[in-house]
This record gives sequence, C-alpha cells and structure tokens, in this order.
Amino acid sequence: MRRRGKNITKYCYRENVQRVDSGGATNRTDNTQNDDDEKILLERRKKNLVKYEALPEYLKDNEYIRDYYRCEWPLKDIVLSLFSWHNETLNIWTHLGGFVIFVTLMIMSLMEKTTMENLFANIFRRTSNGEWMNIKNNGSAESFSDSYARQITNPSFLDINGDGYEVAIWPWFVFLGGAMSCLISSTLSHLFACHSLRYNLFFWRLDYAGIALMIVCSFFCPIYYIFCDQPYWCIFYLSTITLFGILAIITLLSPALFSGRFRSFRVTLFLAMGFSGLIPATHALSLNYGHPQVLVALSYEIIMGVLYAIGAVFYMTRFPERCKPGAFDLVGHSHQIFHVLVVAAALAHCVASLVIMDWRRGWPTALR
Repeated sequence: MRRRGKNITKYCYRENVQRVDSGGATNRTDNTQNDDDEKILLERRKKNLVKYEALPEYLKDNEYIRDYYRCEWPLKDIVLSLFSWHNETLNIWTHLGGFVIFVTLMIMSLMEKTTMENLFANIFRRTSNGEWMNIKNNGSAESFSDSYARQITNPSFLDINGDGYEVAIWPWFVFLGGAMSCLISSTLSHLFACHSLRYNLFFWRLDYAGIALMIVCSFFCPIYYIFCDQPYWCIFYLSTITLFGILAIITLLSPALFSGRFRSFRVTLFLAMGFSGLIPATHALSLNYGHPQVLVALSYEIIMGVLYAIGAVFYMTRFPERCKPGAFDLVGHSHQIFHVLVVAAALAHCVASLVIMDWRRGWPTALR
C-alpha cells in the first residue's frame, strides 16, 4: 500500500509539473505575442516611416504604395512632417501650393478691379466715354457706382444696367472661396488623417465635402455672368446645382459609403456634378453663339472638364503604381497626378470666368 501510494504521489507530481510547464509555455507564447503587438504599436508611434503591412486597417487604402507611411504619429510630429519626405509629401504640397495661388488671386481681386488685364497683365483699359483710366480699389467710386453689398442686396442685382454698367463681383469671390476651401481641406486631410481613426474619419469627410463645395462654387461665375440678363434661368441653374451639392455632401458623409469599396461611386458622383454643367453650357452657347469671348471661355471650360476627367481616371485606376508596386511610393503615384490636374483644371476655370466677366462688362457697349 505504501509503495502504491508512493507511485500515485509521483504520478500526481509529474502531472502537476507537466501542467505547470504547459501553462508556462502558453504564458510565454501569450507574452511573446503581446510583446510583438507592443513593438508594432511603439513602432507606429515613433517618427519612423512604416511599410504597408504594418498599417492598421483604416490606413490601408492603396496596396500598390508599399512603404514610407506615417502611422499614428503625435500631432507635433505630424505638423513637422510637412517639411519631411514621405509618401504624402507631394500630396500635401501640390494642394497647399494651389491654395497659395488662389489666396493670391483673392488678395489681388480685393486690391483692384477683377479683370483679365489687372490680374494678368496689369494694363489700362478704355471706359465707355473713350477715356483711359487705371481701374483700382474694388468697390470704390472710381470703379463701381455702387458697393458690393448694395449690388447684392438690390432686388435687381441680376439685371443688366444699360450704359457702362459694372457687373457684381460676388460670384468671382464665391468661386475663389470654394477653390480655397477645397484645396486647404485636402491639404489638412493628407497631413492629419494618419494620426488616429477618429482623425481619419473626420478629415476624409472634410475632404469630400470640400470637393463638392468647390464643384458647386465653380458654377456661380459662368452661370451668373452668362445668364445675368435672364434672372429666372440664372436662379434656376444656381439653385439646382446648390441643391445637388448639398445632397452629394450628405450622401458622402454617410458612414456606409466611406470605405474604399465605394471609391468609384464617389468619383462618379463628383463627375456627375461637374458634367451636369453641360446643360447650362449648351443653353448659353445657343444664346450667345455669335460672341467670340463666349467661345473662348467655353474652350477653357472644356479644358477644365478634360483635366478633371483625366485626373479621375488616374484616381480610380491607380496608375502607374499598380504596374510596379513600390516604385512610385514617393514620387509619381496616381494621387499626386490627380492633385496636379485638379489645380490645373481650377486655373483653367479661373481664366474662363475672367473672360466671361470681361465680356459681360463690355457687352452693352458692344451692342450699340
């Protein structure tokens, strides 16, 4: 009995040892896994650039860009990364540079009368009585018979004022404001979206809203100046595109449409908003086909549409990085090309708006 009892005791002892060893191995495995997770988290929070595989799911957007990602950096380091080299550097600076261009146009517009001559050539132009004058200081007695506020609040601000009138300039500022809002929203999104999931959701929604706002604001200049002698059509077109823009923003802010699976849907929605301008453009062409300035402006608008469409193709197809993943991580990938084309398209629309504005200012005189 003693010998049997000793055997049982030894067996139990060995079983307990095995259990302890097994539990220790499990604990070591768990600890190793935890250590690896902690290392990954620490790596993300350093100022080191990481590869695509090390990213959390919410930052995995383009699998063809393989490296040089900022991941969950502190805000201070993110701000300083504006001046460092990573795969978002050119995305940030292409639209930040565009923002600076449109801020400059805004300042120049506020300082002098907004015409092709003053903004691009800074030359003189002839007034209706045949004298030469240097037009300056928007809203002053020398350049306008009335202030912007009175023009806008006047019930007949859409109507033509017969002799030597000046058109209201507020649609030009609406366009500049929309362009600046879009470009600065895009800049901030590409800069800060890597900080956290909360920042990512907020800034990319801000980016989409900025794009929709810019599209809507781009309609104001051409539609106002083309149809300012037909107020009902003017109000109809501007109200329609504004409503379309509001619905687009509400749709794009929906969490269900935020994932990468709906990339093509978002691009299609933006293109639909932009190309809806073909309807008022065709109407305007039928009314003013004999005016060469209208044809020149329409040519620039076509260039704008082509640039936007080409940019959208790059954005959706992710060319050229999909052909050689990793080769275009820093320079030359599709989103950078898309950004450059967006700024170029906005500038083409800017020229078209100035051409239409100058044409409308001289239109009554030309008829006499």
